[in-house]
Amino acid sequence: MTQEFDSVTLAALAAAEIETLDALPFGVIGFGADGSVIVYNAFESAGAGLRAANVVGRHVFAEVAPCMNNFMVAQRFENEPELDATLPYVLTLRMRPTAVRLRLLGSPDYPTRFVLIDRQGPQ
Repeated sequence: MTQEFDSVTLAALAAAEIETLDALPFGVIGFGADGSVIVYNAFESAGAGLRAANVVGRHVFAEVAPCMNNFMVAQRFENEPELDATLPYVLTLRMRPTAVRLRLLGSPDYPTRFVLIDRQGPQ
């Protein structure tokens, strides 16, 4: 699997084992249509200070990342069945404001949707 934030595909993420996702140099949060977190990789766990065991099974936008529960992130997964968008963002929950890039990936062809978090910030 390519390890580039900008070029990794939804298909590659959906097919990857957790060990492969844990080795990526950016955060990966995968969640189902109901919003429950299925995947929470090691990079995101370290960056957010949340253990995967405490995150998996919780609602991504209500419990894990409520700072993303808005029209810029959460609502796009509802409004856009095919989604591959990158946007500058500022994370604010449980940390000082942190500039990041988010990549939103979703498709009706895959049961898992993804938010990728590049903590190197907007480019």
